[in-house]
This record gives sequence, C-alpha cells and structure tokens, in this order.
Amino acid sequence: MALMDKTLLNIVFDGADEVYARAEAGINEAIAKYGEEKAVAFPGTAYSIPIYYGFTGTKVSTLGELKEALAVAKTHMTRDKRLHNGFHAGIASAMCAEFCELLKYLDGGAPYGAEVEGSDDICYGFLDDAKIRELGVPLVTQDIPGVAVIIGKAPTVQAACDLVKSYQSQGILVTLTGDICDQLKEGGYKTSFATRVIPLGKEMQTVAHVVSVAVRTALIFGNISAGDWDGMCAYNMARLFAFVNAYTPLTEEIVSYGAGAIAMGFPVITNEEGFYRVPKSLIVQPDIEKWNATSLDARNIKIKITNIDIPVAFASAFEGEIIRKGDMQVEFDGSRVDCCELVQMKEPSEVEDHNIEVIGQDLDDWAPGEKHQIVYVVEVAGKNMQADFEPVFERKFHSYVNCIEGIMHTGQRDMIRVRISKDAYAAGFRLKHIGEVLYAQIKNEFEAVVDKCAVKIYTDPETCTKMRHEVAIPTFDKRDERLASMTDEAVDVYYSCIMCQAFSPSHVCVVTPERLGLCGAVSWFDAKATNELDPAGPCQKITKERVIDERIGEYEDVNEAVRQFSQGALEDVSLYSIMEKPMTSCGCFECICGIEPFSNGVCIANREYTGGTPLGMTFSELASMTGGGVQTPGFMGHGKHFISSKKFMKAEGGVGRIVWLPKDLKEQVRENLNKTAKDLYDIDNFCDMIGDETITTDPEELVAFLTEKGHPALTMDPMM
Repeated sequence: MALMDKTLLNIVFDGADEVYARAEAGINEAIAKYGEEKAVAFPGTAYSIPIYYGFTGTKVSTLGELKEALAVAKTHMTRDKRLHNGFHAGIASAMCAEFCELLKYLDGGAPYGAEVEGSDDICYGFLDDAKIRELGVPLVTQDIPGVAVIIGKAPTVQAACDLVKSYQSQGILVTLTGDICDQLKEGGYKTSFATRVIPLGKEMQTVAHVVSVAVRTALIFGNISAGDWDGMCAYNMARLFAFVNAYTPLTEEIVSYGAGAIAMGFPVITNEEGFYRVPKSLIVQPDIEKWNATSLDARNIKIKITNIDIPVAFASAFEGEIIRKGDMQVEFDGSRVDCCELVQMKEPSEVEDHNIEVIGQDLDDWAPGEKHQIVYVVEVAGKNMQADFEPVFERKFHSYVNCIEGIMHTGQRDMIRVRISKDAYAAGFRLKHIGEVLYAQIKNEFEAVVDKCAVKIYTDPETCTKMRHEVAIPTFDKRDERLASMTDEAVDVYYSCIMCQAFSPSHVCVVTPERLGLCGAVSWFDAKATNELDPAGPCQKITKERVIDERIGEYEDVNEAVRQFSQGALEDVSLYSIMEKPMTSCGCFECICGIEPFSNGVCIANREYTGGTPLGMTFSELASMTGGGVQTPGFMGHGKHFISSKKFMKAEGGVGRIVWLPKDLKEQVRENLNKTAKDLYDIDNFCDMIGDETITTDPEELVAFLTEKGHPALTMDPMM
C-alpha cells in the first residue's frame, strides 16, 4: 500500500510496529545467544538506556530487563486513532530504535568508528554524557542557537553539503542520519563532534541517538524527573530548539520517528510533495534551498548576524576545528618563538577606530607549512572602559579566532598557538582578517564600554620579541600580582550568574574572587564586566554585609539574592561548604567533588576523565547525583581553578580534604594546589599525597596509600 493511501496516524502506527518487530527479533536473538542475565549498557552514561529511562523512570541493566522494557514500549503503541496515541507511538518507536542500537554495544562492542584512530567510519552512534555536558555552556549562551536533525539522502552531494554548511555557519548543531553521512564524506565535508557536524549512523534507527541527547539534556540540566513524560516533552519544547529535516522518500519508520519528534516540540520539514501537513509541526517545503529559513521560522530561532569582512565563514560551530600539520599554511607557536596577544586601554585621542595594521610580513611572503612569530595588540578606548576589562577581552580572543573557518587557536597570553589552513589561505584569508574579527567582535560584544578599537598585528621577529618581553609579560605580571591579592574579603560585592537558567531554571551561581562560576568560564572580573555591560543582564551585584555564618560563607544578602534569582526554588546557600547548604549545580560543571567516607576526604573527577574512582562511580555517574539546580549535600559541581582556592571546602577544612584526583587533572592543578597547601598547612608537595587512577581506585587501598603518605584528611574531624 502506498504511503498516502493510509491515514497519517496509520503511517505512524505501522512505522512503530516495524521498529518494534526489529527490536523484538534482535532482543530474542541476543537472549538466545547470551542469556537473560547478560549485562547491557551504553558506554559513558549514568542514565541507563536514556530514552526509555527518561520517559519511564525505569533503569535497564540486563537483556531480560530489556525484554520487559520492550513490552512496556509496546503498551504505548495502541493504534487508537487519537493524536495523543500517535505521539506516544512515535516516542515508543524511538525507544525501540534505541533498543536496537543498544544491542550493537553488547560485550563492549564499538560499532561506530568516528573516534577510533585509523577508522574510515565517520559515524559516532551513541554520544556519552561528557559530550552532552560539554555542549551545556554553548547551548546556554546561544552559541548553539538550535539543533538540526537531518535524515535521509539529499538530491545531490552538493545539496547535502550546502544545507549542512548553511546551518553550521549559523552555529547550529547538526546531526546526520542515513545516506547523507556518505554524501558528506563523498563531498569531502569535514565532520566531527568538535565542529558540531555529527554523523550518527547510516541506519534510520540511529536517529535515536539525538533523541537520547534531548532526553539527557532535560535530565542533566533541567532537573526533570525520570518518568515525567509530560515534563520531558514540555522541557524540550521550551528549551531545546531542535527541528527535523527529512528528505523524500519518507517511510513509515521515518514518519513514526517524526511523530515522536513533534511530541517533543521539534517540527519536521520535508520535501515529500503531497504529504500531510500540520501547521508549525509537519511542514512540506519542496525547495530544499528554503529549508534553512523554513526550519528557523518553525522553531522561532533568531540568528544573530555578525557581518565581518573576511573571505571565510565565521561561526561558533568552527570553534572546535582541528588543523592538522599537513593542512596548515602557517603556524604561530608561542612555546617556540615569541608570540602573544594583548589588549591595551588607551585615551580616545590615541586610537583611530577600525584601523588595522599588519606590521611585517604576511602569509604571501612565507612558504606553506612554515612557523613564524606573531603579536597582535588590540587598542581600545571608551569613557566607560576600565583596565580591569583588558584580561576579560583577552580571554575572548580564543573563542573569536577559533570561530573563523580554517583557523585554529589554543592557549592565551604569550603561550598561544595559531594555525591557518591551506583552504583558508586559498580562499583569500590574510592576517588583516584576524584584525577584522577582533575589531568586529570587541565592538559588538563590548559596545557599552568600547567606543574606539584598533588592531596592530606584528610579524617582524625583532619587534615581536620586544613586544612580548618588554610590554606584554610585564603587563601580565602586574595583573597577576593584583589578582593574587584579590580575596573574597577584599571586595564589597559578589555577583550572581544565571546564564545557565536557559536550561537549568532554578540554578544560581554566586561568583566571588576566590570562587569562579562552576563552568570555569566566569570569573569575578568577568561577572563584573558583564554587569557593567548589561546592568539588567545575568550577572547582578550581591552585597555581603549581613553575615550569618562566616565559617561556611553564608550571608543574608546572598540568600535573598538566591531566593530572588531562583524564583523561590532555593532558600539559602553557603559558599564554602559541601555539607551545609552547598551551592547548586546546573550540569555545565568542569568537575564534581564527592565525599569518600573511608578516608574522611573527597574525590574529584573532571569531565574529560572516563575511568572509575574510589567512590565506585565514574564522572557521569557522580554528575547524575547533582545538577539541575538542586542542592546535594556531599556532592558539589565546580570549576578546575576552584580546586586550588583557599575557599575550597573551607568549612570542612579546605583543600586538605582532597584525597583523590585523576592524574591528568592533578598535573593541571599541581603548582597552585601545592602552593595553597603550603600556605594553609605548611605541607610541601601536597599533590604527592593525593591518590590517582595509576595508584588505585579502591577505597581501602587508597586509605593505605594516604596513611603511608601522612595525608592530613585522616586526622581531620569526621565529615559525616
């Protein structure tokens, strides 16, 4: 029977039945081979089988339980011809697709090769919790204004590449399912999680992996309870701006997934002429060149246009682009030669607005693959400009330069590395265009304090050396001396930060000089600058005049602000305790800290670490116990820099409570953490007393190691 010979609901029901039958056959085959007790799990998640868990509240850990879950999914496929039942059947079909995908991971299977070195496969399949948390900040800040779910096969390879490029250039996160994955590969289009163009898989059922992302976004950031079916759909409709683009020909299976998408608030746009139409939800647009505009309009996504006079694209989607050595036209590496980036506040009379100078040689003067020196200085002037804003601007350079298509930037200050690709050079990109980007972004983002801006780019080796050692480094040293003297006691106000409320409605960060925002991206100076630039924005001043308990860092002023900014969801909060009224977490945190009762201390895991901990949980499992804007005594999300702060767990004794860190994280914080421990406890080389995964992840073995080292946590007062 032809598709249009059926009612829309019957198409949905038939598609759901098809996916159900496939899942049933796969599960029965797996049970026959492995038995019902065989463990099942997706890698790197604390949310079991996420779609099923998110909508039912039930975790699945064995093939036998998976069979029971399939029976539950079947109860939502009633074929009762009401819209509500069509939506339920659509979501149930996504559950069944997820079950089919889960079976690929049995026995530690690695069915997709995008992250396997040497693999020719560009597909990712399941995206772990760490990746979703990594997307948290750009989703919150609208650097990712929406999510495109593209399904099927475009009319041509070029059409496929053009559609994806149109979204990527707007910062839209793009996921791909079906033949379009091969089309992009054939067209030489660069895909990766880092550049936010993510091929999920070539089978239609792999669309379940993006539904899984949507479900976990609600669980991680929104504090939606697992099993809250209506809450799950409402959250995604209101806060995750996703949409589906489905190429003709549609099938019953695709339409069933589309019903699930619409139930979650994600409109479906297709070029299947003559197909059913539902206003704002199921849209037929035969001209795929209009899909971008149609999709954004249907989801009410507003793209902020930044007009910059450069010959390549500029968008946040390019921020994670990697330029390999063989693909680079030139490299500037501050670890090998003299390079730096600097902002200098000037008097208005000293700055000629939009004056961009390249002083020295340009890209045309060098052979491909060479390494050279570079210094770029941004001069700013404005009646509201303050010297304290200089480092705030500089920290933005990493993002600004990385957003240029074909340019890679790492580091900051005088330890930068910049690579310009051969493709960008061939497109006409030259050094002046770095200046154009810096000028446009500074004027755009900081217009409230910057009236004039000019950029000087030096490549002459002698001048670069002089600028780095005689101008930049003394400036950095002077700032660092000031920052070192900045304590919570030295300021009259703290700042709120509620940027994450776009996804975590009740979360409020309180940012102090010694406690950055838990995402690690917002310092006290950043919050101060944000407040100056946008007095009614996400960062508001909080006085600290009425102390309730200095030991745990509780103030009546802070409590009043938290109550106001959380819309009453939070009553009170402490700044320095993990046990008493701890600060909430949104889900974007870089690290999570949890009590380790055997050693009377705490273990910390960072988002990049995927292994086990002495707490018996991975980062993802630990992180699932907090987040969503709720207080969880004994667990705390935080930034990496906070680990070495003298205010870290001050109420419980400070950094001396840290008994375990992943080795890579330990090395990152070693210098500052050792200094803090020396100042607080007169202990030398404190990090050598801290366990890591190369020493043990067993709590009893950890205690033995700590005892041997004489770790201070063992003699501190009990935490519980």
